[in-house]
Amino acid sequence: MKRKISLVLSDVDGTLVTAEKVLTDRARRAVHRLRDAGIRFAITSGRPPRGMEMFIEPLALDTPLAGFNGGVYTTERLDIVAEKILPADVAAAAYDIICRQGLVPWVYSGGDWLVPDPDGPHVARESSTVGFSPAVAADVAAQLANAVKIVGVGDDHDAVRRCTGEVQTVLGDRASASCSQPYYLDITNRDANKGAVADYLSQTLAIPAEEIATIGDGQNDILMFRKSGLSIAMGNAADAVKATASVTTDSFADEGFAKAIERFILGDAT
Repeated sequence: MKRKISLVLSDVDGTLVTAEKVLTDRARRAVHRLRDAGIRFAITSGRPPRGMEMFIEPLALDTPLAGFNGGVYTTERLDIVAEKILPADVAAAAYDIICRQGLVPWVYSGGDWLVPDPDGPHVARESSTVGFSPAVAADVAAQLANAVKIVGVGDDHDAVRRCTGEVQTVLGDRASASCSQPYYLDITNRDANKGAVADYLSQTLAIPAEEIATIGDGQNDILMFRKSGLSIAMGNAADAVKATASVTTDSFADEGFAKAIERFILGDAT
């Protein structure tokens, strides 16, 4: 059934870009076709806003960028318009749990990405993904003031899951905690999540929630699925994520994002 869509809100990694972090020509064309049809386009990610800068020009973005899953909102010129800091006691508790569970802590504060070891797990990969390198802080715990996001990093995926469960149990509704990747636990302000991003864009752009389409692949995308009129799960999403979406598209390895825009938003024949 055809429905009116005025805004498409997309996740980035695992959705908009390929596994190699490439924005394909077909995906870029699909976004430009949205604009030609009078439909706005926005992105949200666990990345810092600076790590989404590479999409601004090719996608002609003119909507707020929602970095850190809604922890920071910026203009397309990366000027901060809203920021949600982790309370000091919440940041300290999250940091302690991450360290106790054997994960490596990263802290994002202001425009800084702080790590204890530049050669630590996933630092090189993340640097390549976001397009800049972190600052090294011998004592990351001393940098918790004004933290927008804390990440627990580890290649023991069971440990990441255990840490996620403990953080959620201990902090409850005082923080948002979810895995953006099997090796990343993201902890942000309780009002910094992708559901809140959908609400923020609905209010800021004066677009009713039922006219918003969301597309993503992760557990942390489920909250924005619930806040939109149409939700699209990527083919590479887990079954639990797909079960919460209105429809499912192909994998990010097979132009799933572009196909979703073409089929479910623009109504192209398949």
